[in-house]
Parts: sequence; structure tokens; C-alpha cells
Amino acid sequence: MSKIKSACVYCGSSTTSNPVFDAPTLELGKSLAAAGITLVYGGGSPGLMGKVANSCLDAGGAVIGIIPDHILKLEVRHNQLTELHIVDNMHTRKMMMADKADAFVIMPGGLGTLDEAFEIMTWKYLGVHNKPIIIANIDGYWDPLIALIRHMNAHRFVREEHMNTYIEVKTVAEVMHVLNSTEKSTTPVQTQKI
Repeated sequence: MSKIKSACVYCGSSTTSNPVFDAPTLELGKSLAAAGITLVYGGGSPGLMGKVANSCLDAGGAVIGIIPDHILKLEVRHNQLTELHIVDNMHTRKMMMADKADAFVIMPGGLGTLDEAFEIMTWKYLGVHNKPIIIANIDGYWDPLIALIRHMNAHRFVREEHMNTYIEVKTVAEVMHVLNSTEKSTTPVQTQKI
């Protein structure tokens, strides 16, 4: 069995988000480092993005950041990463993140996190990848999202088989359990334009 060696974490970059999410985010970064799982993320330093990266690095972990050059005008890039890739656009960023990750973890975040979450779930049910997607429903943050997906399923816009696209968990310990007990997919990410 091939173990998961890297996880892409989607999370918010807001510096004014509810601090209830700080401790779980720090715990996730530290836990990834302890498990030898490389963190792949958006490359920024503010908000939860910076917290998960710093926590992973402080615990001796490897962190790969991928950031579009136009975002550098909006948020500060992280300068102490194991690898930092500056790319041309958001599409390249998301494809590179998907290519470098063996799994995806959706932590609390805003519209950008939602965009990434829906895209990576859509890619999974279209067969672009077959990697685990974990919705970390910390403190019930993603309850409205889960309810929306169930609502779409009830109205038959999301098929029953696509309800297995993601795994919902409530704690970082459960995130790590999924990452440590799931086999790495051998299905490559397709390099087609989406």
C-alpha cells in the first residue's frame, strides 16, 4: 500500500477571521509535519494560510507554496517555504496544487476556499483525479455547505454516487486518521484544460 505523502490544504487568508479556527489550523500543520506529509497550499503568509504553513515548518515539515503573480499585489507571499512556485494565473495554480497533492483538506475559508473546494470535487466526479477530499467541518463551519450539497442531491443536480466525492470530519485528529489510513491514488491528474 502506497501512503499519502502530500496534502493540499485549502483555507482562508483573511486576517480578521474568527480565532476559533486558529488552534485547529496550527494543529493541522504540526500534525502533517509529524506524519511526514508535505503541505501543499496557496503560498501566502496571512490568515489561516500562513498559520498552517508556519506550524508545519516550525515542526520540521516540508511546505510547497503555489501563488499567482497577480495575487502578490493582494497578499504577502511566504518567503521561508521549502518550495515556492510563482505561476501566471489561478488555473495554473490550481492544477499544480492538484498535481503535487495526494489528498485535499478543506479547512474554514472564504470565497476562494469555496472555489477551490467545488472545483476539486467537480474534478473528482469528472474523473480528472481520484484522490481523497476531506471537508474539515471544524466547529460546524461547513454545516451550510454540507446542507447545500444534500439539497442539490435531493433536487437531483448532484447524483447519489457523487455524494461520496468527499469525506466530512469534525476534528484535525479525524483529518489525520483519514490521511494516514487511506491509500494513495495511482490515477494521474489529467493535464487537460478544465
